[in-house]
Amino acid sequence: MSNWTPSPMSQTPYQLRTPGASEILPRLYVSDLSFAENPAALTTLGITHILSAMRGYVAIPHELPIHRAQYPLEDLPFSELAAHLPSATAFIRSALHDPNARVLVHCMEGVSRSTSVVCAFLIAEYGWTPAQAIQYVKTRRRSAEPNFGFVQQLQEYADSLRR
Repeated sequence: MSNWTPSPMSQTPYQLRTPGASEILPRLYVSDLSFAENPAALTTLGITHILSAMRGYVAIPHELPIHRAQYPLEDLPFSELAAHLPSATAFIRSALHDPNARVLVHCMEGVSRSTSVVCAFLIAEYGWTPAQAIQYVKTRRRSAEPNFGFVQQLQEYADSLRR
């Protein structure tokens, strides 16, 4: 008898689920944890940098030459996302300066934490509003749904960049 319980993502209707990684911008992807831990999947996309937006151990294959950063975020509205955004967006920006780099941002399901970090990058890099960034990311990854607290913190981040 198995103790396996399906994740909330596997309970999402198939047409709403986003399998694997989604390319948000050229060379910038969002995924769930299982993709980030899959050496074949990472190799197929040529991933060179991984930003993990979650707590706990992430089994990124050590045999691959991947630069990594991890931010210990919980998917809770009051988790301190904003405190990590300057360094998280700097990690992505620095990586993408190398034309051969390919960056993967992931969390457990690829829905809230990872998409919020990518939205913050779009806000910082292109001057988009949080609403513009979220809407754009949703066009590239249908399952993207930053929680309401992260949306508020994206606004705080955007405001801080304008000062």
